[in-house]
Order: sequence, then C-alpha cells, then structure tokens
Amino acid sequence: MKEEVSLNLNNVEQVTSIAKALSSATRIEILKLLDERAMNISEIATAMNIPVSTAALQIKVLEEAELVVSQPLPGIRGSQKVSGIKVQKVHIDIKSNGDNASKTSVVQVSMPIGNYSDCHIEAPCGIASEKQSLSSDDDTEAFYLPERTTAQIIWFYKGYLEYRFPTRHIKRNKTNKIKSVEFVFEACSEAPGYNNEWPSDITIWINDKEVGQFTSQGDYGGRRGKLVPEWWPDSFTQYGKLYTFSITEDGCYVDNKLTSNENLSTLWSGKQEFISFKIGVKDDSKYVGGINLFGNKFGDFQQNIEMRINSY
Repeated sequence: MKEEVSLNLNNVEQVTSIAKALSSATRIEILKLLDERAMNISEIATAMNIPVSTAALQIKVLEEAELVVSQPLPGIRGSQKVSGIKVQKVHIDIKSNGDNASKTSVVQVSMPIGNYSDCHIEAPCGIASEKQSLSSDDDTEAFYLPERTTAQIIWFYKGYLEYRFPTRHIKRNKTNKIKSVEFVFEACSEAPGYNNEWPSDITIWINDKEVGQFTSQGDYGGRRGKLVPEWWPDSFTQYGKLYTFSITEDGCYVDNKLTSNENLSTLWSGKQEFISFKIGVKDDSKYVGGINLFGNKFGDFQQNIEMRINSY
C-alpha cells in the first residue's frame, strides 16, 4: 500500500485516472465509507442506496485509479470481494512539470512485520497472523518460528525488532541525489487487553545508532480496527497510529519533529548492503508501556513497514 502519492503534471495517465475517480460525488461518498472500514460490494450498495451493479462499476473506477484495493475473502456463499482504502493522501504539484520534475524519484520497499532479522523480546508478548495466533501467552520462543513471517500483529513489553532493508536502490541511483529516507509504520502501546491512555516511549535505531524516540499515548481499542479479522476479540488491541520517521541531511524526525542530529551523511557510508531499522522499547525509558506493530491486514492502515527513498 502507498500511504501517500506525490504526482506532477508529467504523470499524465495517473493524474487523469485519479481526477476521473474523484470527479464523481458517488465515488467520493464511497471513499468516505471505506475510510471507516473495508466493505464488500453489497454493503456499499446498501449503504449508498444504489444498485449492486452501480456500486461494482464505481469500485472498478477507484481501483483503476489505485485509490482502492480489493481482494476476495471467503464467505457463506463463496468468495466475496472486499474493498478498502489504498491511499491516504494524494498530492499533485501543478508547478512541477518542468525538467526538475522529470528527475524526481521515489522508491518504496515494503517490509512485512514478520520479516525481522533479529529480535530481543520480553513478555508480555505475542504474535499472530491474519488467520490465527502463532504463540501461546508470553511465548518468547515463538518469535523464532519459521511461520513468524506471516505475522500481521506483533506485541511485546520491552526489547526490539530489527528489519534490514536492501540498499541496492540507493547504490544504483547514481544520477540523483538522495533527499530523504523515510520509514512509515502503524504502531501503538501495549497494555493488558487495551487501554487508550497508556503511554509508551518507543525508540528507533538506524544502523545501531539511536536516532529517535516518540511517545505513543495509548494501546487503542474500543472499536474494531478497519482491517482486523473476525476471529480477533473485541477486548484486544484493535489499531494504532501511522508514524513517519525521516532521515534528511538536516537530521532525523518523527512526524516532522526533530529527534536526532544524525543525518544521511552520518548514517549512510554508501557501502552497506542494508539499512538496519530497529524499533522497540528500552528498559530505562520514562514510559515503559510496550509496543504493538501492525501489518497490512491488521489495524487501520493497509500497509507493512514501508521504506521510501526520495531523490531528485
């Protein structure tokens, strides 16, 4: 999933497709519905008071514009197509249609949350896929099971998970200058059950250097997460917030707030085979309240941990 799409007038086909999709009041109302939760065609038709055939046609236009993503899910009467929001933001730069725009480049790498390379986990903890729990209560050994790669939600009290993102996209990009490297992820605190007021200081390390800490204000529940599967209990964590960690030449930022003076030059030598992105909760933090990480089929946002390399 792309959390944000940035376009300019050189992206004629994509701009035209998005403009067409947003030119209909009906399709805009459908987007509002899907922003609340994923729905099948029949549910959309009922909510909008329109024929099922009309709803299917409108969804097709939104899919072609890549604003909505649909996938078949098993149902009582066979499989049914369920649709959800794919893009949270669309930015179209009217002025960026000259020579500089053609040089703009964004490379995105999607990392499933179960594809961590290293970890240190302290209970309470757990790990679950879209279909079932992969661990018994507080089973730290489950974090080394092969099936951990199917994880869609991971939670633990203290420790860290390390993800290694390939750097070939940076190495091969010899003509453009790297403007920033971003990591976007959905996360929240970890409380027993859930607690919307449960602060936790979450720390980020890049290539083993501590570069940021932010405070999650709660372990969120009280309503179903937009992507949470039916088997997941209402009394458990349901969703998180979407965070963006950025590395620029000026420093490191979490949601545009400076967290470290480490920068692209100090964190990247140009020779590493991967960028190490580590996230977790330290023993000596002010608020030790655990962490939940969400995959692209859990929580509110249909995405994994996304690394974006922005260059020009």
